[in-house]
Amino acid sequence: MIRVVLPTNLKVLARLEGEVELEVEGAATQRAVLDALEARYPMLAGTIRDHVTRKRRPFIRFFACEEDLSNESPDTPLPEAVASGREPYLIVGAMAGG
Repeated sequence: MIRVVLPTNLKVLARLEGEVELEVEGAATQRAVLDALEARYPMLAGTIRDHVTRKRRPFIRFFACEEDLSNESPDTPLPEAVASGREPYLIVGAMAGG
């Protein structure tokens, strides 16, 4: 079971409280987690990744085990601590401005 932490605006959109727990088939990768998240909560499709290119949207960042995974390949395996559910996979809305 993979634990996912979403930013508040996406939790409100999906009507969620707290962390999401997802079953991921096959290897635990960012793509697999996001596919499972969007399948379970279709209202999130297009909010984290572009509908067509499936690339991360601007101002969305991905973290796991205190590492920024935002620019990693979506098919790179997630750290074992995340894959086993000991640590959460964080989807964070980045801040911008001055």
